[in-house]
Amino acid sequence: MRIPSIVAALVLLVSMVAYSDDDQKIYSLGEFSLESGQILSDAKLSYTTHGQLNEDGTNVILLPSFYLGDHHGYDFLIGTDKALKPSEYFIVAVDMFQNGLSSSPSNTPPPADGINFPSIAIRDNIKAQKRLLEDEFGVTELKAVIGFSMGAQQAFQWGVSYPDGVEKLVPICGSAVEHPHGIARLEGFKLAITTDQDYQNGNYDRPPLAGLRSAAVHWAAWGTSQEWFRREAWQELGLKSLDEVYEFYYALMTSWDANNLLALATTWQNNNVGDTPGFNGNYQAALSSILADVLYIPCETDMYFHIDAMAHEAELLTNGQFVPLPSDWGHLAGGGFAPEDAAFLNTAINNFLTTPND
Repeated sequence: MRIPSIVAALVLLVSMVAYSDDDQKIYSLGEFSLESGQILSDAKLSYTTHGQLNEDGTNVILLPSFYLGDHHGYDFLIGTDKALKPSEYFIVAVDMFQNGLSSSPSNTPPPADGINFPSIAIRDNIKAQKRLLEDEFGVTELKAVIGFSMGAQQAFQWGVSYPDGVEKLVPICGSAVEHPHGIARLEGFKLAITTDQDYQNGNYDRPPLAGLRSAAVHWAAWGTSQEWFRREAWQELGLKSLDEVYEFYYALMTSWDANNLLALATTWQNNNVGDTPGFNGNYQAALSSILADVLYIPCETDMYFHIDAMAHEAELLTNGQFVPLPSDWGHLAGGGFAPEDAAFLNTAINNFLTTPND
């Protein structure tokens, strides 16, 4: 199905570009202790909400943001005719540290700005989200955590860190641990930026545009699948040629701060639920400890998070369903960029949320 070009561009940009808007809220964390032992001063968490909290606080669904995305990234799942109905659920969409809206290298004052921004673990995001939910809304238990890509990493971490605090998890096109191939891929992306002479070891006074152009080609090549390219499916985004695909990703890359991109990529590389205290790096034991029901949705053609690695993780879950998304859109399938993929995700998630736990 072809998406009208203007609509396609808007859908993709709204879902992937971090920006400030009228519905954005800011929660102040103050002096926030990080897993590294560092302190993030005057830490802030950006978020938005949909719907109303019910009297017993049992209808809360958390949506953690993903790489190159913000709190609007799950809008394709939210609505009266979608899986996440504001009339039924209280939906909290929250931005990760380092994405330009929550505390990030680009918006933190000296001396923790830019390259000096402290390292962030996925567990730091989970800890901050828990404080937001408890302090702002009095919420101690979640109906579900649903996340795409790095959002899936956060969903798994919620299940490990707070096994009694979440009923259901929906990780989409993302893993509980970043396996070596993914680490190597991301290192290539980072080198594309950091080897640009204008990067200046992170102390740039103008964007490292050559590095960002190389980074754009990296994401363009890896984001979908070989079959997607063979059938020139970029036309479904209103793009006319492979060169326009590169330019589209270049526009996306240059809408972000380079240090934010690099910091988030490092957090992605270091993701491992086995590093949760008590598991001594054993991700197998950490995954097996999850009490929540899990709907694990990989994409059959994802080149970031390969389906074989996801199947391996799924075997470790005590209460897991493994439901691959049949699409040649690769990683982007999990973001609902094609109508068929969005429909698949809405149906699968709605059925999962409305089915009682065993």
